[in-house]
Amino acid sequence: MTVKEVLRAHITDHRAHNTEQRNASAGTQGEDRQASSAAPAATVAAGRASQELGIRRAEFELAVHLGLIAVVGAPGGGRPRVHEEEIARLREQPGFPDALVERVRTVGTAQGAALLDIAPARFTRLARAGCVSPVTFYLNRYRAVVWLYLADELAAFAAREPELLAGRTPPGMRAMLESGADWRARNWRSQRIDRLLDRTTDPWARTAVQASALDPVQLAEVVDDPYERAYLVRVRPEPVFGRPGSMAAREAMAELMLADDPDEILWRRVNLTLELDAAREDRPAPRPGDDGGARTAAPAGARPGPVRRAPAVESTAPPAGTGAPPPAAVGRTTRKGLLARLRWQGRGTG
Repeated sequence: MTVKEVLRAHITDHRAHNTEQRNASAGTQGEDRQASSAAPAATVAAGRASQELGIRRAEFELAVHLGLIAVVGAPGGGRPRVHEEEIARLREQPGFPDALVERVRTVGTAQGAALLDIAPARFTRLARAGCVSPVTFYLNRYRAVVWLYLADELAAFAAREPELLAGRTPPGMRAMLESGADWRARNWRSQRIDRLLDRTTDPWARTAVQASALDPVQLAEVVDDPYERAYLVRVRPEPVFGRPGSMAAREAMAELMLADDPDEILWRRVNLTLELDAAREDRPAPRPGDDGGARTAAPAGARPGPVRRAPAVESTAPPAGTGAPPPAAVGRTTRKGLLARLRWQGRGTG
């Protein structure tokens, strides 16, 4: 099996697993939906939904980000809304609302260390080594990033890896930490990308999600067509809620979103290349003068349908260059292998 086939099989298996999970979740609600009338189901705004669920707005937004609460796009655009039947479903769950609140409870370093009964310094080392992954962050008064972790995930880690909570740090982990490794931002990016991918099946939107982790130079080396790059910006799904409000927070978000390690950059280029193949096979990106008939991405938060697999054909993107790439020609037919398209110069921390 070639490298290309291995990578495509890995991503296909991951998509199939996500699809099975979503279909299983949707099946529990199928009978109720079939019994409902043909009229569109009533929806409520996010603020009212959080009130009816008895949770704070920040808890509601995190629950949406984690996929615990389904939302739908508002007609004509605007902020996503929540079906009343979704609110009823959540209210009928055992332990409501405390169980839902506990699933979205976040803690910082000090609280996380107390939860695991370890010193804050040891908790930080575990986080830097990638043993636990942050789910969100905020900026303190010094504009420094403060990572937050799901309490549920920390408890699961403690039960799964109790030997890491006491005694000496394993030699491999100690060597990694002494070299300055810090996986917190990388793990946050990975989980964020996976959750955005779970909310859309549109091939170009999925490509845009993968592209969001690469800086403009890296992106241009993989997607050398400027019209395609412009389209990726237009269809890129954004978080449904919880967008950072301040300029400093937006700048921090933009910086944290970019892959900054050579092997992570290469992995994102691989994923972007495969998603781009699927998007080009589905439909071309619109060009100036098009009638606007090209399909756009499904709204963020919409219930996804079956995921379309990447085509098992040779790629159509041009080979990556080492400098500024030339503009792409419309209707390019030259096909290059995946590895040829991923040639690049490692840039250290980017």
